[in-house]
Amino acid sequence: MNESPLLRLRSFGQSPWLDYLSRGLLNSGQLVRLIREDGLGGVTSNPAIFHKAMGENADYDGDIKKLARLGKTAAEIYDELLADDVQLAADFLRPLYDRMDRRDGFVSLEVAPHLAYDTAGTILEARRLWRRVDRPNLMIKVPGTWEGIPAFRQLIAEGINVNVTLLFGLPRYLAVSEAYLDGLTERAGKGLPLEGIASVASFFLSRIDVLVDPLLDKLSAEQGTKGEVAAALKGGVAIACAKVAYALEREIVAGERFRVLAGRGARSQRLLWASTGTKNPAYPDLKYVEPLIGPDTVNTMPLETLTAYRDHGDPAPRLDQGLPGARKVLERLSELGIDLNQVTQQLEEEGIDKFVKPFDSLMQTLERKLVAARG
Repeated sequence: MNESPLLRLRSFGQSPWLDYLSRGLLNSGQLVRLIREDGLGGVTSNPAIFHKAMGENADYDGDIKKLARLGKTAAEIYDELLADDVQLAADFLRPLYDRMDRRDGFVSLEVAPHLAYDTAGTILEARRLWRRVDRPNLMIKVPGTWEGIPAFRQLIAEGINVNVTLLFGLPRYLAVSEAYLDGLTERAGKGLPLEGIASVASFFLSRIDVLVDPLLDKLSAEQGTKGEVAAALKGGVAIACAKVAYALEREIVAGERFRVLAGRGARSQRLLWASTGTKNPAYPDLKYVEPLIGPDTVNTMPLETLTAYRDHGDPAPRLDQGLPGARKVLERLSELGIDLNQVTQQLEEEGIDKFVKPFDSLMQTLERKLVAARG
């Protein structure tokens, strides 16, 4: 039997994670097979994923009825179902977590999306979820908003694993990296251990091209050099951002400040490529996977992309290739008058909204099921 291309990603230092979690995935044995046969190293979840899992099929209806008859509210039912799924996924991944000395094998669980701009609320909710799930291979997902970054710093100082999510821009990524070092430094200053604390910075990719490509299309209709440059950049901005982000991460890891912390047992914050499902049907289905394979990285893929990679992936170390060209792409984007910081701020706001809406919709669905169960 040929080795799965997903499994071969590990030989280049990248861990494939699955951006999906559901009761069916757990009970069918599919998650266990992905871990065993394809080298799956982790699972990420978000409110949109749980909306699809809980709200659109009957897998949870029995538990919803049972909890409703015990007098639980919709919020309490959501909490119970969420914790059960995350705990079971964490238990399936625990052998990998132990075997890899706590470097991989994580399940990510996001704080409520309404807390995206609430520092204190995010800290309290992250602590609550950390205690509720009670698994060492849990990562709490905290949005990388300006309000989320100090919450992230505090949680790292407390020894809680964090997945910083909804990152789109390089300046924000640098702020997150600095907060990670600050949290570790505070913890070290108190004489607390740094070993085993884990974090990833989730850099969202395909959404960048979804927003920038129409701007480039408009410019490419112009005559002359400007139109030619715009046409050449289409579909290349997200990958360029990722390559530059990785170069920045390598500089941080090589820096004196991290080396001191590493001497105390700290581990680097890995970059995680998110939003890697191709949204433009004109692009290859593995567009946001193949160019971004490199050491100490994670790629969390939706199930469709994971399946496609197993079928026809061609892993090779490509992440550090073409860095000068990637930087040139970002320079030319600015020369065309496209403000990438403005683009990424818009993407952040839209990203939060994309989680708030399904979260609210799921709570409404649970309310309806709760009423039906009691009726």
